[in-house]
Amino acid sequence: MSEKHKSAPANPERPPKIKKAVYEAELRRLQTELVTMQQWVRESGTRIVAIFEGRDAAGKGSAIKRITEFLNPRTARIVALPAPTERQRTQWYFQRYIEHLPAAGEIVLMDRSWYNRAGVERVMGFCTTDEYRRFLHQAPIFERLLVEDGILLFKFWFSVSDVEQERRFHSRLTDPMRRWKLSPMDVQSISRWEDYSRAKDEMFIHTDIPEAPWYTVESEDKKRSRINVISHILSQVPYEHLEPEKVTIPERPPSRTYVRPPREEFKYVKDHAASLVKPAI
Repeated sequence: MSEKHKSAPANPERPPKIKKAVYEAELRRLQTELVTMQQWVRESGTRIVAIFEGRDAAGKGSAIKRITEFLNPRTARIVALPAPTERQRTQWYFQRYIEHLPAAGEIVLMDRSWYNRAGVERVMGFCTTDEYRRFLHQAPIFERLLVEDGILLFKFWFSVSDVEQERRFHSRLTDPMRRWKLSPMDVQSISRWEDYSRAKDEMFIHTDIPEAPWYTVESEDKKRSRINVISHILSQVPYEHLEPEKVTIPERPPSRTYVRPPREEFKYVKDHAASLVKPAI
């Protein structure tokens, strides 16, 4: 860690921390409600799309993980698309995103979305000015069509300060479990901070529409941002508590003629866990 980072001033915008026990209890309660909401979504045939955008290291990914942790992955899926292929670059810009939209009873959470064009593509020069202007014109039209067709569309912008972003970058740099999250493209967000700010402001001007407004998630404290975004989703979906279908677990019938083959005939994974158990004295 550099001396510059060590001496960085404390972020005055960082809110007081929530006690761990309070956070975990509330997160559990909200996740339970998400399971209830998903049951209603499946039963009612509702379609939900939630877009997660924001600065690099703003906490989008960890929020998505908490949302989906206990949901059925068959009907709640995460979409995080790689860079477009050469063929996809020749398609209508929104085309590759359309195939990932939900069917009845499904929830789609997009870890970045078509707004790549208004952010990284604009700032890094990966699209032309004409393509960028066309996107700002077409995005509101495209989203109005989605909403008009009955999709519940949520757009979240995770906001983090430059001080906190840099702290998280340094944390990732020294953490082998999260080092993969830090790419040369991410680091560019430090030197191009103002460029990204201008791009975000312009994006909001053109795409913050009544039918699909942007909601800013203050993310100086990740725990707060997770709770706040889950609470917001639950408050905006008109779900009802439905009684799950009753399932009766039958009694196991008595064994008849089946005889299990000898264990020696099978290959088993090594019992690594045994090496962690201290022998009794």
